[in-house]
Amino acid sequence: MSDTVDVVHADTTSPCSTCLAPVPAKVVLRAGRALLLKRCPTHGECEELLEEDADWYVRRLEFDKPGTKSAVETAAARGCPFDCGLCPGHEQHTCIGLVEVTPRCDLGCPVCYAGAGDRGEPLPLDEIERMMDHYQEAEGGRADILQISGGEPTTHPEIGEILRRAMARRFRCVMLNTNGLRLAEDDAFLDELAALGPGFEVYLQFDGLDDASTAPLRGRGLAAVKKRVVDRLGARNVPVTLVATIAAGINDHEVGAIFAYAASRPGVRGVNFQPRAYFGRGDGTPGPDRVTLTGVLRRLERQTTGMIRRDDFVPLPCDVERVAVSFFRRENGDVTPFFRGKNFADKLPFVANTLAFDTSDVLRQAIAGMASGGGVCNCLSFIKDVAPLAPLTLALKPRREQARFVSENIFRVTVTSFVDRFNFEARAMRKECVHVLTRDGRRMPFSAFNLVHRPETA
Repeated sequence: MSDTVDVVHADTTSPCSTCLAPVPAKVVLRAGRALLLKRCPTHGECEELLEEDADWYVRRLEFDKPGTKSAVETAAARGCPFDCGLCPGHEQHTCIGLVEVTPRCDLGCPVCYAGAGDRGEPLPLDEIERMMDHYQEAEGGRADILQISGGEPTTHPEIGEILRRAMARRFRCVMLNTNGLRLAEDDAFLDELAALGPGFEVYLQFDGLDDASTAPLRGRGLAAVKKRVVDRLGARNVPVTLVATIAAGINDHEVGAIFAYAASRPGVRGVNFQPRAYFGRGDGTPGPDRVTLTGVLRRLERQTTGMIRRDDFVPLPCDVERVAVSFFRRENGDVTPFFRGKNFADKLPFVANTLAFDTSDVLRQAIAGMASGGGVCNCLSFIKDVAPLAPLTLALKPRREQARFVSENIFRVTVTSFVDRFNFEARAMRKECVHVLTRDGRRMPFSAFNLVHRPETA
């Protein structure tokens, strides 16, 4: 333990980093960082890094909104995270419902959360449909994002039909979470994806611009393959979000370069940076230099020489603990941060309590406000701030053209930090809104599922 004087910020509970037994813990602020101190009667004291920027960690609650409750599916007995899901103590509904349609994968990444490989059978189509329908029912018929995942979902023999039936259920958005290997070669499959239309996008694993960054995370260099996939999707006007797992000493030096690359591709809607989480095949000990949410923001600011700043991001209202978001206007090769210089906290009543908080919603409110003289939401400053993002005539365009405007002109960046045995803080788990849909009709927070509920590790 350090001799530095700690400022105790909060008392909490956390699993022992060694045995997972629930133990008392404290969040302390030290030398500008937020740390988690635990004491296990068997394994003694340990110290884990929560955030590299204590100021962000303290201020995040200014953006918090009360959680949106949804159906309870299991009783509370052993305590978090062992009662998933969703138990009565969970404080947030499902923003992203994730269906793992197959345990098989054609890659075998060293950091795979699922430990996916060449074993197991794909889920039958009728069972996948039941899981989709359960998600809609649990969310009162208004489910937000459905993510089709795995393993590698494109190895499922009926993946095209799975996506078509998902689109027919009118989720707010359907995402295909993929490593992109099939998309790099299969023209017919790309044409199927293009035919799905607005409301569909590809969620593409993309960890760096050179093989030195991708090989340690994926088992082989894939930079050229991923760039090829981005170009092929762009040629067919299929929106894509790049998903970068960021690990200290491997690719954390490329955060700024990934941002610049993505922002320069009109068909790329945004980037989701994910600090490496330590579960699945990537289990291990992170040490004091692990990358955190605020660490990604600091690297963005430093590596873009201040073009992007930490203050361009806000904690996402539905999960201030583990998600940050920002939007940018793309124009003539330049990106302009939307939140810079604006008091976003005043606008929280107009932001939906969901990870699907998207620019298309902002644009619709702006367009409606311009058309009505600002009466929508009774917030003239909000309309004034947002209106320049879109031309008024966009409201008259077909949905496909509106979607294309968003894809080409509005750029979204999120940072999502998952909870593992080391950085587990009870409140963060209770607010997590990315949920795995299980075969027995439950929804489990993604972190809890991978930590203790995945069949391979339970």
